[in-house]
Amino acid sequence: MATWNAAFIIAGLLLIALAGEAYLRLTKPFIENSTPRRFVDKVGLIREPNAEVRYGRWDDDFFVVSRTNSQGFLDREPISPERAAEGCHIAFIGDSYVEAKGVPIADKFHVRLEEMAARELPRLNITTHAYGISVTGQINQIPFYDEYARHLNPKLVALVFFINDFYNNLSVMQSVTHGLDPVRTPFMSAQKDARGNLELRPPDPEYERFLLPRAPMRWYENAYLRVTAVSYFAKWVGERVGYNNSIYVDNNLRNREFWTNALAKRPCCAALLGDWRPGEIFPYESTLEHTAFGIEQFKRRADRDGARLVILAATGDMGTRGDQGFDLLTAVAEPLDIPVISDYDYIVRQGYDEWDGRYRNDTHWNADGHQWVAETFLEWLKVNQQVCD
Repeated sequence: MATWNAAFIIAGLLLIALAGEAYLRLTKPFIENSTPRRFVDKVGLIREPNAEVRYGRWDDDFFVVSRTNSQGFLDREPISPERAAEGCHIAFIGDSYVEAKGVPIADKFHVRLEEMAARELPRLNITTHAYGISVTGQINQIPFYDEYARHLNPKLVALVFFINDFYNNLSVMQSVTHGLDPVRTPFMSAQKDARGNLELRPPDPEYERFLLPRAPMRWYENAYLRVTAVSYFAKWVGERVGYNNSIYVDNNLRNREFWTNALAKRPCCAALLGDWRPGEIFPYESTLEHTAFGIEQFKRRADRDGARLVILAATGDMGTRGDQGFDLLTAVAEPLDIPVISDYDYIVRQGYDEWDGRYRNDTHWNADGHQWVAETFLEWLKVNQQVCD
């Protein structure tokens, strides 16, 4: 009898699993995220042009399929220089918050801004374009302006600044978080010359040869990842019990420890990483010099090309005046006469809950968050319409 009971239980569980697998395959558009990449000379690692990008989170239950444009950015096709010259063209440049894989292109803040400005500021004839690639800081993003945005002669160049940009502007920190060699990186970087002055270094097309080795995964983690790469039901169960995220966080922390220990032995990185460990707050003083250098490079280019440079300090992680991240940023921007706009300040004034504008686990902006950023920028434009004249 016990054998038959066990057999019935096993059969029932298998039936549930099969039914769950069939249902999830019908209701979920894909199981694995896909963001095709390619290396572009002078620019570095961006997205494959005209490629399908699939991005979703099972724990937040969103799945988005988009296509990159002919330049390799998740946006509409660029307008012509003639069309841009007819009005006030704005180039938004940033990281994953600008790339925004988690929302359809039609819901992105720069598209919303263009639509609202057409209604509320028709005289300005606003057009927009966004150049965003994940895990980049301002230094890495300089080629986005030089090779793409500049050709449309924007009246306004807006850097979207998030708290992790302080780290991403320092190549050593990108090495710690992503396993990149601090000198042979796939992005433009800033390195010190023999006199200790920062200078720009182009992205290295052979960066893959110099990637840092990863910490070995445990056998059961490998097995789990293999199963959840093909089984929708296993992926769903793992997400519901929190195991997917647990593996990601644990493995990510092991890699960071592994890479930190390796880099701390190198002459280039020993002084920065000797006493620091992942999970601790990295001294902003060590990243501020590089961040200031990157912003100054953008300022020089904007002044040369007759554009106005502004910075959007993004979400509550940057805060507003009186918060450390915001004050450090404004200490760099204000002497250069660069306005800093806080979307968090706008969110607080409107009485919104900031987290209602972000995915709970992904933490990037959802459609509401993009709408609030668009409203923030539109409010600033209404007061500063002269930037378009």
